[in-house]
Order: sequence, then C-alpha cells, then structure tokens
Amino acid sequence: MNASRMPALFLGHGSPMNVLEDNQYTQAWRQLGDTLPRPRAILAVSAHWYTRGTAVTAMDKPRTIHDFGGFPQALFDTQYPAPGSPELAARVQALLAPVPVIADRSEWGLDHGSWGVLIKMYPQADIPVVQLSVDGTQPAEYHYRLGQKLAALRDEGVMIVASGNVVHNLRMVKWDGGGEPYPWAVSFNQFVRDNLSYRGDAHPLVDFMRHEGAALSNPTPDHYLPLLYVLGSWNGTEAIGVPVEGIEMGSLSMLSVQVG
Repeated sequence: MNASRMPALFLGHGSPMNVLEDNQYTQAWRQLGDTLPRPRAILAVSAHWYTRGTAVTAMDKPRTIHDFGGFPQALFDTQYPAPGSPELAARVQALLAPVPVIADRSEWGLDHGSWGVLIKMYPQADIPVVQLSVDGTQPAEYHYRLGQKLAALRDEGVMIVASGNVVHNLRMVKWDGGGEPYPWAVSFNQFVRDNLSYRGDAHPLVDFMRHEGAALSNPTPDHYLPLLYVLGSWNGTEAIGVPVEGIEMGSLSMLSVQVG
C-alpha cells in the first residue's frame, strides 16, 4: 500500500450549530485535522448537494452556502473561503468516466455539510476543496461504485471527506434534546458499525434498506449515501475506525468513520 495514501472520512455532521459550538464531535473533527497527514486537496461529498445527475464544483473560488434557516446570525456570517481546484474537478470527471459529470462553475459551492465540518478540521481554509454531488436518482450500489473509482485520488494526495448522518429522521427528532435514542436508531447505527469492514460481495451496507430499522432511520437516503463513497474507497486491508459517535435528539446519528 502507498505509505502516503490519504485517509477517507465520513463525518456525521448533525446540526449546523456545530459550527459555533465546541463539543465532543467538533473536538474529534479538530483532532483529525491536527493529526492526519495534510492533504494537497479535499474531495467533499455532502448530503446537502442532492441532485439529478452527478456534478462537481469546478470554480476557482467556491462560495460558502448557508443552506439552512432559523439559526443565529453568527452562523450566516461565517464564511469558509477555501479555494477550489478546477484541476481536481477535471480529474474527478476523468476517474468517473463514462459516468457523465457536470463541471459546475457557478451554481453551487460548499454547503454546510462540507464546510461545516471542514471549518473545524482546517479552520484556515487554505486547502483546495472540490465538492461532488450525490445523484438522488441512482441506487446505493452506484454510489459505492463511484467510491471505488475515486479511491485513486487517495494515492494522489487527495483526502475524501464525506458527510451526512447514518440515522437521520428529522420528523422523529426530540427537539428538547432529552430522552433515550429510539431503539430502531440504536439498532441501525450498530448495524452500520458492525459492517464497516465487511469483505465480500453483496455488501450489507449497500443493501442497507433490508435492515428492519432502515426505513425509520433513513426516510430519505440523502444523508446515508455519502458513507458509501468512503466505504467504496477502502482497499479491503486498511484499518477502519470510528473517531466519534453518539445519537443526538433520539434520531440523529453522529457516527464518524475513518478509513486508513
């Protein structure tokens, strides 16, 4: 294995308020930034760029997108002015061929699923970031296969940082923050944890909807699918770890996964 191979991360991002807060999750993200090898660039895969078709940001200066509402003004005032990388965007297009990947030079940027975690890892915003969209028209297997194709980037100094939540049911959230996690949330979260290093065909985390708790844990798959890009990039022998985990407000899993 390439000794300089970059790790791949899936970070459970949770509430946008994590940008302003200091807690066990943000501290874990900060520690990752402090201790992992420094990448020359980052490919971000966020649950919040959920599209028809696949796209990649290809502008020199991606804007900071505040894609949320009802939060303190300080959150909207926060910027993450990381440079883009048209060169990395072109490399992503080449790796994913023949899948057509749109080079987005004006519409998107970095949404809070990506900059909300990167601002803790790399607060100086001095590492180029390119964001890949999640094609909501495609099955889970498609996203896993794209992760396999993108694995080559890890040997080229590029860190893959995907973000979502493996349990994400806002309709069932306990907004007062109290009470125990729902049993189905605990069960599905453990199912994910138990199968991270699965070897073989028919990966259970690709066929995740077969789990009895999947429908409640993921009423829509947008926050789960980014995990599959990271699992797809695994070479089958690297260490897989969980830097931090927890279930907030009953139905939001903050599980983070590190490959390599």
